[in-house]
Amino acid sequence: MRLALFADIHGNRQAFGACLEAARAQGAEKFVLLGDFIGYGADPEWTVDTVMALVEDGAIAVRGNHDTAIGIDNDAMNAEAQAVIEWTRGKLSAAQRRFLADLPLMQQEDDRLYVHSEASNPTRWRYVRDASDAARSMMAADTPITFCGHIHRPALYSMSATAKMTSFVPTTGVAVQLLAGRRWLAVLGSVGQPRDGIPAAAFSMFDTERREVTYCRAPYDIDAAAARIRENGLPGWLADRLSVGR
Repeated sequence: MRLALFADIHGNRQAFGACLEAARAQGAEKFVLLGDFIGYGADPEWTVDTVMALVEDGAIAVRGNHDTAIGIDNDAMNAEAQAVIEWTRGKLSAAQRRFLADLPLMQQEDDRLYVHSEASNPTRWRYVRDASDAARSMMAADTPITFCGHIHRPALYSMSATAKMTSFVPTTGVAVQLLAGRRWLAVLGSVGQPRDGIPAAAFSMFDTERREVTYCRAPYDIDAAAARIRENGLPGWLADRLSVGR
């Protein structure tokens, strides 16, 4: 089966739409959504409706820290991020807010674990910044493969049977086989707000039979997404950063 995996959509309709179209063109048979569907972007209603429809059709979705913040105040967020959350909260219906609140923090499927941040303590929303962070998450998982997001920068980590760690930034469009006998942590890039210096929206494809992951990019209408942010009176830096991928 070919899975399409998305993380950190952040209410960016143009980016999410481009990624869905690209994934379907690549033969996606099932969708996995790794949280932070809202926050930062100007189209939270459309985004949550789209995620709800995908889940209704069999997709897997887990909850991110921005999704959680819709239901509770999060003091860890900076003032501007919190202001966007409050604006977003006012845009979403009760049914949409309930959908986000009811999403699980983690979900397991066959040999794979899906989580927004990391597996050792998902409610702490820790970033996987390096090999030690990745090792902590992998050791906490009951599966050999974990997919996560949260940091908005793609990376791939593996651990040998003797706990030797390797890590690298995968090349866009090049399939990597996740060899048996090792643990793997695939950190996805962001759909709606990339921070690796590449403005194009990021997603990944995973072939469950070949155990191959491919990191993908989808160009999208950045100007339209930025205009939507400005039109709604959200902080201008949220629009400006889209064109530089930071």
